[in-house]
Amino acid sequence: MELKKSIIRPSIGSLVPSATLLINERSKELISQGKKVFRLGFGQSPFPIPAEVVDSLRHYAGEKDYLPVQGLMPLRKAVSDYYKSYLQLEYPINQIMIGPGSKELILGLKMVCDADVLLPSPSWVSYEPQAHIVNSNVYWIDAEEKDGWRITPEKLDTVCKNCSDKQKILILNYPSNPVGVTYSKKDLKALSEVARKHALIVVADEIYGALTFEGSHHSLASFYPEGTIVSSGLSKWCGAGGWRLGTFCFPKELSEVLSAMMALASESFSAVSAPVQYAAIKAFEGSQAIEEHVKNSKKVLEMVAGYVYSELIEMSVTMPKAEGGFYLFPNFKNFKKALSKKGVNTSAEFCETLLVETGVALLPGSAFGRPAEEITCRLSYVDFDGAELLRVITESPEIDQHSLIDHCPSMKESMAVLKQWLKAL
Repeated sequence: MELKKSIIRPSIGSLVPSATLLINERSKELISQGKKVFRLGFGQSPFPIPAEVVDSLRHYAGEKDYLPVQGLMPLRKAVSDYYKSYLQLEYPINQIMIGPGSKELILGLKMVCDADVLLPSPSWVSYEPQAHIVNSNVYWIDAEEKDGWRITPEKLDTVCKNCSDKQKILILNYPSNPVGVTYSKKDLKALSEVARKHALIVVADEIYGALTFEGSHHSLASFYPEGTIVSSGLSKWCGAGGWRLGTFCFPKELSEVLSAMMALASESFSAVSAPVQYAAIKAFEGSQAIEEHVKNSKKVLEMVAGYVYSELIEMSVTMPKAEGGFYLFPNFKNFKKALSKKGVNTSAEFCETLLVETGVALLPGSAFGRPAEEITCRLSYVDFDGAELLRVITESPEIDQHSLIDHCPSMKESMAVLKQWLKAL
C-alpha cells in the first residue's frame, strides 16, 4: 500500500525520539556488543521500590476493573493527606487527578489549554516537543550558570511582556532536571509575584521534591496557590518509574482545566492501571520504613553527587552543586579550544565523541534548550547498585563519602576515564 506523502501530521513528523530514552537504548545496544558503557545519560532511580509498596502491588494484582477517570478515590485521599502533611497544602480529593505518569498529565494540560508555553533554559527534554505536538508557541527564559541556571523574576517578567497576549503556561521543575538545583522560599516568593502579575498558569513539576538533600522542599503553590498545579508521581522518590503513575493537584480556580483534562483522559487512557493505583495508596500513606528508605536514598544521592561534583571541579569543569535529584549540569567551556581542534564544536558532537572514545554516556545541553555550541551536558550520577548502597548505609549510618564511593565502582571508573580523556585533549 502506498501512503500519501502528507499522512503524518507536521507537528508529529518533526519529532525525534526523546533524548533520555534514546541514550538508554543506545547504551544497551553498545553493552550488547560487548562494549563498556558508563550509563550517566539516563536518569532512572537506582533504588528499589520500598518493600511494603511492592507487597501491596502483589496483594492487589487481581484488581481488574476500570477505575474512575480522575483516579481511585482512596488514592486521591492518600495524595491529599500526603500534601497536607508534607507541604501544608490543602487539596480536596476532587482537585486531584491521577494519570499514567506526570509526563502524560503535562502533555494533557497542553492539549486542553490554548496557551503559549514558557520554559527555563535549560529544561527537561520533553517539555518543548510536547508543546510542538499541540502547536503551542514556546518562549525560552534564558538562565545563566552564575545564577545556578535558575530563572530570575526579572527575566521571567521580560519574557512575559514580550510574548503574545495568549494565556501562558510556565513549567518550573525543581529540584531541576537537568541541573540538580532547587529554589529557596525567597526565590519562589519573588517568582510568584511575577506569575500573579501576568496571570500565569504554573506547573510546579516537583517530581524530585522529596529528594531535596538539605532542609525542606518548598512549593511555589505556597505563594501562588490560585494559579499553580503541583505535579509529581512515584518515579523518583519511590523508584517506580515503570509503574507509570503521576499526580496533578489543582487549585479550585483551575477547575475548568481539570474538567477538560478528565474529558480528554476519558477518550484516551481511560484510567491508570488498577493494581498500580491500589498499591500507590501505601506509597502515599507512608510508614516509618518508607520514610527511612527515602532518608537513606537522599543520603546516598547527596554523597555520590558531592563526590562527582568534586571530581569534575578538579578537572576544571564548572557547574552548580546538586541540591537534590539525580543530576549535575557540567560545562566544558574550558576545553572548547582543545575540542575544536578535534572537530568537536557542539554539545551533541561532544557527547557522541565521548561515548565512542570512552564509553561515558552523557546527554547534550542542546537537548535541554541550551545553544548547540555551548558545551554543557547533563550527567546522571546514579550508575550504581541502589539496593547495595541502601544496605551499606543502613548497616553503617556514619559511613563517610570515601567509603561509600568504594561501593560505586562504575562511578569511580567513569570519573577516572573522563579525567584521562580530558587531559589528553
